[in-house]
Amino acid sequence: MQFSHKPKRKVLINVTSLIDVMFILLIFVMVTSTFLEQPGIKLELPKVKSVEIEQVENLVIYIDEKQELFLNDHQSTLRDLKERLQDAIKENPNPTLVLRADRTVPHGLVVKVMDIAKQSGIKRLVVATRLEMAE
Repeated sequence: MQFSHKPKRKVLINVTSLIDVMFILLIFVMVTSTFLEQPGIKLELPKVKSVEIEQVENLVIYIDEKQELFLNDHQSTLRDLKERLQDAIKENPNPTLVLRADRTVPHGLVVKVMDIAKQSGIKRLVVATRLEMAE
C-alpha cells in the first residue's frame, strides 16, 4: 500500500499592507499633534537654512521690535541686566541663556546683550532662530 505524501505549504506573511498601515498612522499622528507655541512677547525671529535644536531653556532674553529687553518675561534694561543675570547664576550655577531677538533689532544691541551676558558669567549662549521653509 502506498501513501500519497502531500508537501506541506509554507506560510508566507505579507507585511506590505502592515507597512502601509503604519505609515498612515504615522502621518495621522504627525498631522494631528499639537506643537507648543512659546507664550510671551511677539517676535519675528531671523530665518536660517540649517538648524541645530537646543531644548534647554533656563534663562531667556527677549528683545522685541521696540528694543525692549525682557529676562524670563520680566522687563529689564541694559543697566540692570548684568545684575539680574548674576542673580540668576547664583540660583543655577551653569545656566543656558537663550537670546530671542526680533529680526528688526539692530545688530549692535544684540552684541551688547551678548557682551553683558559674557561679563555676568554666562558660559552657554544660544541664539534663537526659526527654520526658513523652502519656497
